Amino acid sequence: MWISVTLAADADRAEALSEALMDAGALSVSIEDADAGTDAETPQFGEPGHDPAGLWAHSRVIALFERDADLATALATACGAAGFDAVPPFATEEVAEQNWVQLTQSQFEPIRITDRLWIVPSWHDCPDPQAICIELDPGMAFGTGSHPTTRLCLEWLCEAVEPGLSVLDYGCGSGILGIAAVKLGASEVLGVDIDDKALDAARENARRNAVTLDTRHSREPLEARFDLVVANILTNPLRVLAPMLAARIAPGGRIALSGVLEAQAEIVIEGYAPFVTLHVGAVREGWARLEGRLEAEPSQR
Repeated sequence: MWISVTLAADADRAEALSEALMDAGALSVSIEDADAGTDAETPQFGEPGHDPAGLWAHSRVIALFERDADLATALATACGAAGFDAVPPFATEEVAEQNWVQLTQSQFEPIRITDRLWIVPSWHDCPDPQAICIELDPGMAFGTGSHPTTRLCLEWLCEAVEPGLSVLDYGCGSGILGIAAVKLGASEVLGVDIDDKALDAARENARRNAVTLDTRHSREPLEARFDLVVANILTNPLRVLAPMLAARIAPGGRIALSGVLEAQAEIVIEGYAPFVTLHVGAVREGWARLEGRLEAEPSQR
């Protein structure tokens, strides 16, 4: 049994309080958005090209202590070291010992994307042996199939991939989209990412699913063109990458972009207009999937 202590702190002192609590004997400390789940919830980090947003204006500092810890002394010491005049109001909660692995696994069930495709954690059997099943566990790289943007891209791949087509997955993360493309019949699939750990995860997930997935770091030159281009990133990097991604579409090829809030769809569409005409193909939980087809060479448009 442990004791969890939650204190409120502003952005200027949350990190200092976190470090002071560790010095005062906390077993672990985390910082969360106190406005999470409300209209005031804000991302901690900005998109590429923007300065980081920093910690939240209203933060929640959560510290875990041994059950017999002297909380009064620990909190007074930590708050004093972090510049508080007094210990702010706090809440405590008993945390029972649990099988954390089993608890975590219970939160991830098989995900049905379409009748053809399921995403299945390794500790589950595929619910439909006749369907295409991708074995994928939660990990450090983005992409388990549960996020609306990933589902939007997977649904598009189920409709767009035909045997023999080539596919570029730009910002591949866990490799889920590339693996799906291979299993759906694509003959050549390349996953590109800016993060070495994501590329390692993609390669390992491809190995576990017994598929061939080529991977490449985004700093490496990329000149090939593909029948299908899919990118599940964020609005700002998608806009910056417009010339490059559009140039990767083979004549007659198709592109799908996600990671775009529905309210931001028009600015992405405008950014790609000189290269390829996009439209909103689908929306899920406030996220949009933008789609387009390159009917002719960019120089002829």
